[in-house]
Amino acid sequence: MRIPTAIDVDTAATRVHGHVRRTPLLRTEVGGRECLLKLEHLQRTGSFKLRGALNALTSGERPEQVITASGGNHGLGVATAAKSLGLPVTVYVPETVPEMKARRIEEAGATLIRHGATYAECAAAAHDAVARTGARYVEAYNDPDVIAGQGTVAREIAREAPDVDTVVVAVGGGGLAAGTTLGSEGRTTVAVEPHGCSCLHQALSAGDPVDTDVDSVAASALGATRIGDVPFEVLRSADVTSVLVTDDEILAARDLLWEEFRLAVEPAAAAPLAALVAGRVPGELPCLVLCGANATWTPSA
Repeated sequence: MRIPTAIDVDTAATRVHGHVRRTPLLRTEVGGRECLLKLEHLQRTGSFKLRGALNALTSGERPEQVITASGGNHGLGVATAAKSLGLPVTVYVPETVPEMKARRIEEAGATLIRHGATYAECAAAAHDAVARTGARYVEAYNDPDVIAGQGTVAREIAREAPDVDTVVVAVGGGGLAAGTTLGSEGRTTVAVEPHGCSCLHQALSAGDPVDTDVDSVAASALGATRIGDVPFEVLRSADVTSVLVTDDEILAARDLLWEEFRLAVEPAAAAPLAALVAGRVPGELPCLVLCGANATWTPSA
């Protein structure tokens, strides 16, 4: 098992430069506490996932075709990256995928296949297709190149806001959190999960990745049933801070982002703010990564 390093993040930054947006940082206060918001939901494709997909597909030999499985955001990132490289791509998604994400994946030029009720089920079907076709499979999070690509988010934060001491991210399969620990140049990583999608928290408690249930308003983006082995090794060795939030806290944070800043994000992206508002984020100056905006947006109240 190859474990990525900070040097891999530097390499990824060179590979994805010019293909991704250097998303803005907003310095502000929430509840009297100074913080920064990394507006990664303004990234091309509406989430950070494009970074890892581009880095993976430009590493090694050029594939003839690409297959992936996704809850939505990763599939859109892979579809967009493959299109920019002139590669045919098929994206497997769960039957529960939000229609906005499904539509955008198809608009990006991918063949979309709905399969199974969970990410794990659609991923199994995608791997079966790879075995039949020999296509290049792009992992959503359990891949060193994908993790290094996601780490370019934190690298931008570290270079543009050196006074930040804590970077707060939502966790699905662990790729963004692992990349953050590698790209943040020694800053504390706070990994936030809903109570109903807590594969990292449960793995840290058990000492190894374990299968977990998925039941959360943020499940379409954070619904991995098991933390990836590669990101888990990165996060365990970095002594990451694991935080849980409720669905009600996530929805309240999403509404707060709209009411205070007119930022419309998907529930997963509000998880870091939910943790901050709840008083569960350490540090003097945290930066919260708003990771995506690919869901039909309506306020909860």
